[in-house]
Amino acid sequence: MQQEQDLVQRARRGDPEAFECLYEASFDKIYRYISFKVRQQQDAEDLTQQVFMKAMESIGSFRWRGVSFSAWLFRIAHNQIVDFYRRNSRRNTVPLEDNLAIHDSGPYSDPEAMAERNWQIEELSQACLQLTPAQREVISLRFAGELSVAETAQTVGKSQGAVKVMQHEALRKLRQIMLPVTEEMDGQRV
Repeated sequence: MQQEQDLVQRARRGDPEAFECLYEASFDKIYRYISFKVRQQQDAEDLTQQVFMKAMESIGSFRWRGVSFSAWLFRIAHNQIVDFYRRNSRRNTVPLEDNLAIHDSGPYSDPEAMAERNWQIEELSQACLQLTPAQREVISLRFAGELSVAETAQTVGKSQGAVKVMQHEALRKLRQIMLPVTEEMDGQRV
C-alpha cells in the first residue's frame, strides 16, 4: 500500500514512470473486470484504455480518503461501463467467440476445449443475470477483478461484512442455478 501511495504521489507530480508502474500493476485486473462486464474483446480493450486515460487526466484530483488507488480505478471502470451501455443500449447481441479473451495457445488452443470453455462462460454469464446488480458487481470485482474483500468494499461503498454476505449469497445462488446444468451435462456424457 505504501508503494502504491508513493507511486500515486509521484504520478500526481507528473512523473510518467510512476503512472506507468501504476498502469502495469492494475491493467490486467481492470481488463478482466471490464471483459467480464462487456464480454466483447475489442470493447473491453477500448474501455480499459479509456479508464487509464481518464485516470491519467484526473490523477491530480485523487485523494487518499479511505479509498485505495485501485478502488478508485475500479470506480472509473464501472462508470465507463455504465456509459458504454447507455451509448449502446440498442445493441442486443454478443458474439460467443468474443466472450472473454481466449488465447491461441495453452490449454484452450484445442477447438473442442475452446468450445467447451465458451459454453461454460456463456452459461455462467446467463446465470449471473439472475443475480441482483449488487451481487453481480461484487462477483465481478472479487473474481474477474481479483480484488480483496476490503478493496471490493471500498469500491462499492459497502462494509466488508456486507460484501462477504453478498458474495456468499451470490455464490449460493449460482450453485443452485448451475448445479442442475452440470448434473445434466454429466448425464449426457456417460
